Amino acid sequence: MKVKKEDRRVKYTKMVLKESFIDLLIEKDIKSITITEICENADINRATFYTHYADQYDLLKKIEDEFLENLKEYIFQFKSDKSNIQMVDILAKIFEYLKANSKLCKIIMSKQGDLEYQNEIMMMIYESDMPMKPSEELAKSEEPYLYAFIITGCVGVVQKWLDEGMKSPTKVMANVIFDTIKKLPVFFE
Repeated sequence: MKVKKEDRRVKYTKMVLKESFIDLLIEKDIKSITITEICENADINRATFYTHYADQYDLLKKIEDEFLENLKEYIFQFKSDKSNIQMVDILAKIFEYLKANSKLCKIIMSKQGDLEYQNEIMMMIYESDMPMKPSEELAKSEEPYLYAFIITGCVGVVQKWLDEGMKSPTKVMANVIFDTIKKLPVFFE
């Protein structure tokens, strides 16, 4: 089965709609954003918007899905290019990706963002064959609490870094997380 390539005009249309929507999300809550505003900012008519998206919530869902898929692909490419990769290097690359997509990340990783989605991002990173496993002395029943602690801690670090304008270098941020996790009852393979 052949996958149909998207026309350049369709890609451009979706890109400007997404950018318009993200710019509006920076200013106000999604409930306050109208399709008319998104279309006016993008200089696209409403009928074209509805060709691609049901509403602003559908647009947000598609943006989030695309972000998650791109992040997965980014991590996979980085891991497959290196044979002897270190956890801190993976984390640094993740921070580089977040920085390159900072406008969107500031919205989806903000304190007002969807906590479920933020957890989904962190779980995807954790489950992407990261070389981190619980130590043997940690009881099986305690593992979910440790992972919840790590995930929410990582989200908090990313939020603070984004809120402060990403002043600290990505490698420094990777080391902050890596050094903190090393102190917990986990080990890196």
